[in-house]
Amino acid sequence: MSQPSFNPYGAVDLAALAKRPAAQTSRDAAVPAVGGLVVDVTEADFQDVVIETSMTVPVVIDLWAEWCEPCKTLSPILERLAVADGGRWLLAKVDVDANPRLGQAFQVQGIPAVFAVVKGQPVPLFQGALPEPQVRAYLDELLRVAEANGVSGTLATEPVADEPAEEASHDPRYDEAYDAIERGDYDAAAAAYQALLAEAPADADARAGLGQVELLRRTQDLDPASTRAKADAAPDDVQAQTDAADLDLLEGLVDEAFARLVDLVRRSSGEDRDRARTHLVGLLELVGPDDRVARARTALANALF
Repeated sequence: MSQPSFNPYGAVDLAALAKRPAAQTSRDAAVPAVGGLVVDVTEADFQDVVIETSMTVPVVIDLWAEWCEPCKTLSPILERLAVADGGRWLLAKVDVDANPRLGQAFQVQGIPAVFAVVKGQPVPLFQGALPEPQVRAYLDELLRVAEANGVSGTLATEPVADEPAEEASHDPRYDEAYDAIERGDYDAAAAAYQALLAEAPADADARAGLGQVELLRRTQDLDPASTRAKADAAPDDVQAQTDAADLDLLEGLVDEAFARLVDLVRRSSGEDRDRARTHLVGLLELVGPDDRVARARTALANALF
């Protein structure tokens, strides 16, 4: 994807979210400052924080959930870019599990999903954990569209009071991997995590990071449409199904990814069955403790026995 492409006036209807009882509306809720640039948004303050702020600067909506591993790769990229752009746009983070009406309003099919709001109008951006250069391209196009519609203000920023404490908690051991991810060099990121694991095999953060990077590395050259078409045409092709499952997971379609591979395990035998099972177990470990994982493990056991 060399150039972002989106409709600046998407089909999402935010009117219902913009109408809140007067008792819930308070100017005190408007644009809380986390450096003035990154905020958590709920259904209750959506009008004050998102709709009203979008009259001055574009508001980028990061739709995420705690269980979503790709979200943990994308969100830090968005946060860094929000700070780097110095108030030209606001990043509003929405936990879709805690705020289901917001997810429904944006017609979210999978997470991470990123939208924007400009002058109260929704702007679909992208879905999935894209590399930073692609995210940057989408944001640049968003700023161009916003300026063309007369939205070119700048947010006043405030220093973050607990910044020294956050800096103190920073672990420099992961910097090499993080820097490699930022520039889209997943081979170097994987090597950095593997080096950490060679020194400390029990490092859960490094193991989780390696799993995320391997997923990004496997999918970086896959075209979603052709990959899924190939999987649909060859339901028993292990490579086609594991590729499609990787894309499902990357786009937040967790249940779909697991079900695809459980069904493949059920239908296959021998080496193919073992490959499908091993890949599924890797995805289960990547997502971590979650109801979806528990259900998939049960389904896998039933498929095997």
